[in-house]
Amino acid sequence: MKERVLPTHDGGRLALYSYGTGDAPGERRVVLIGGAFLTALIYRPFSTALAKGLGEGWAVDVYDRRGRGSSSEQPADYSMATEIADVRTVMDATGARNILGHSLGGSVALNAVQEFTGTRYVPDKLAVYDAAVNIDGSIDTAWLDGFEDAVNKGKVGRALAHMKKATKPDSPLARIPEPVLAGLMAVMSRTKVNRMFQEVMPSGVGELRAAYNEPDHARDFSLLPANTHFMAGGRSPGYYKATAERLHAAVPGSTYELSPKCFHGSIPAAVDELVTDISEYFKG
Repeated sequence: MKERVLPTHDGGRLALYSYGTGDAPGERRVVLIGGAFLTALIYRPFSTALAKGLGEGWAVDVYDRRGRGSSSEQPADYSMATEIADVRTVMDATGARNILGHSLGGSVALNAVQEFTGTRYVPDKLAVYDAAVNIDGSIDTAWLDGFEDAVNKGKVGRALAHMKKATKPDSPLARIPEPVLAGLMAVMSRTKVNRMFQEVMPSGVGELRAAYNEPDHARDFSLLPANTHFMAGGRSPGYYKATAERLHAAVPGSTYELSPKCFHGSIPAAVDELVTDISEYFKG
């Protein structure tokens, strides 16, 4: 693994981690854009497995988005435009010609490539898994106000309870009364993973609003490359599958793949089935 720091257009910095063959050419490099609240460190097992699955001569580049890990904080004027500019920075630094986005990172990837239309930044291949895109209001954003208020007041348990109920409405946890769930989440927040999660909560508010506040339309993404690959987990919340299907229908020449046994966190968990499927897509 190679680590370096990239300067951004606005005086910030991005921590970049590369796995696999260090001098891999751009057509054999995949930029991985991670989801909300997750650091590049969380994606290390998957990045390692994907680089191995792709084989000799390939590399996977994953970076800490703003407000997490060793990257700088979100700027005062942070928006989706900031994320798109950062994708461009990483592509310039690595020469990568392929993009993979997970969850909210999928939203960043889709918005970035849409913005890149007609430029040299359009990737050779683009894949997203459980892309968190608010298509025609498909994602209920009413919970964000309560989530932000809890984060600002340092009420970690309450913030986690808000998010769990909103993002996993069919799970057993969502059926627990919120005050009880908040207490349970407060206890769970003492674990190492949730302490890391707590550190990135403030930036999470900004990125969720940037991705969700303005509902997109499936037709807005119709200019994406014909070989765009939409993926969803069979065990993920249903709106990810619905979103992938609607985007696939709107993008001519795109492909769609449902992974029946996979869940929303299957990418950072480096589930073998998903690593294999994604490797095969990029190797073509």
